[in-house]
Amino acid sequence: MVMKPEPIYLALEKVKNDHKGKKTATIYLTPQGELLKQKRVDSLLEYDNLVLFCGHYEDIDYRARKLFDYEISIGDYVLSGGEPAAVVLVDAVTRKIPGALGNPESSAADSFSAAENLFDCPHFTRPPVWRGKHVPDVLLSGEHKGINIYRRAKAILNTLKVRPDLLRLSDLNKEDYKILKEYFKHYHCYDE
Repeated sequence: MVMKPEPIYLALEKVKNDHKGKKTATIYLTPQGELLKQKRVDSLLEYDNLVLFCGHYEDIDYRARKLFDYEISIGDYVLSGGEPAAVVLVDAVTRKIPGALGNPESSAADSFSAAENLFDCPHFTRPPVWRGKHVPDVLLSGEHKGINIYRRAKAILNTLKVRPDLLRLSDLNKEDYKILKEYFKHYHCYDE
């Protein structure tokens, strides 16, 4: 089954008319859309309204696709409908809205939140030893330089290990190479 274009057109026109004067983005959630990345999430914050259209069945009439500002996919797989993708998009955008999180700086160090495609560094809490696994000593040392080196190096190394498609060694700058050299010289011994 393919959704007809006229009901889609009428629904989008109704929403646009109801929100005249507001900056509105219309988004079709489809596995054929651009892969959702943090950069797109951040760009959606400039809109007053987001209209999410969840596909079902086979698709929508191809002629109706031009009615949308964006076509977005949340991954290289197919869902029964676009609703789970809509929830993912709403959550990703909502947590970036000022005041949505208790601490406004909470999302600043998230994976993919900087200008680079790096995972966040590993995080630890108490107790310092849990089931024989230790928090790295450098993180308990109070030595800010060592802590920063450890965290940056682990973010780089974890990204290269888990998602090498996100980061090439040529993307690293001289400071990153210095950090990695220091990490392997002094801090990698803290890893299990």
